[in-house]
Amino acid sequence: MELATFLLDGQQRVGVVSAQGIALLPAAAGKDIGALLDAGLHDGRLDALLADAQPVADPARLTYLPPLTQPRKIICVGLNYADHTNESIYEQPDYPTLFLRVSTSLVGHDQPIVRPRVSDSLDYEGELAVVIGKGGKHIAREDALSHVFGYSVFNDGSVREYQFKSPQWTVGKNFDATGGFGPVVVTADALPPGAAGLKLETRLNGQVVQSASTSDMIYDVASLIAITSEAITLEAGDVIVAGTPSGIGWAREPKLLMRDGDVCEVSIERIGTLRNPIADEQAPR
Repeated sequence: MELATFLLDGQQRVGVVSAQGIALLPAAAGKDIGALLDAGLHDGRLDALLADAQPVADPARLTYLPPLTQPRKIICVGLNYADHTNESIYEQPDYPTLFLRVSTSLVGHDQPIVRPRVSDSLDYEGELAVVIGKGGKHIAREDALSHVFGYSVFNDGSVREYQFKSPQWTVGKNFDATGGFGPVVVTADALPPGAAGLKLETRLNGQVVQSASTSDMIYDVASLIAITSEAITLEAGDVIVAGTPSGIGWAREPKLLMRDGDVCEVSIERIGTLRNPIADEQAPR
């Protein structure tokens, strides 16, 4: 099943996406998928919501939002594909490289990823996003996938100049409106366990710049949940962004960076395509 969060006639809504269009969930008016998870959606409430689904909405009237507009935590994983580590300046660590994103960095499907005025080093990173449905601490690896509600697509837009100003990547990974997220969350039961074996592809202006399988991740989804929860209590509505494969623009010669007017698309097999135009940040008025 595919769920999306969007604006319809100025109101935030959640709907079920199908080949026939989008059916609205009346009980979710004014909410997002994260709010539904916080209210127990992972524990069997989805069927009750679906029973009241309204007629299909016209997708042309929708403005997509990030599926979870304000996740409790956005935990990102760096250096999780060996080929990406090889193209970087780093050695492969023996522990996941974790960093955080903030909700103000998120932007929905078909909405602009913003190139900041202070730097021209905006790069793409296509990634699998894992949406946690049930929280916990010290989650065993063998139980970890039962904590996943679903999966989405992420573009971890990175302002490289700022990412490498210090040993901490936080600033370069958190400029406003640089993290594309969506368009949908596909429930875990519709995909292979751990979303393994799915083709991930990033295209810039139609040119394929990244291509890999989610099975190439060094730390799979279950491992990421288990390892992270040793230190951090995971909560319903958290998002884990699971890392990018090789092909980033910063590692190319000459560098291939995103500019105003470009279009970046990230596709993950059986989950969907996240599309974002690139737009320069506007000067304050």
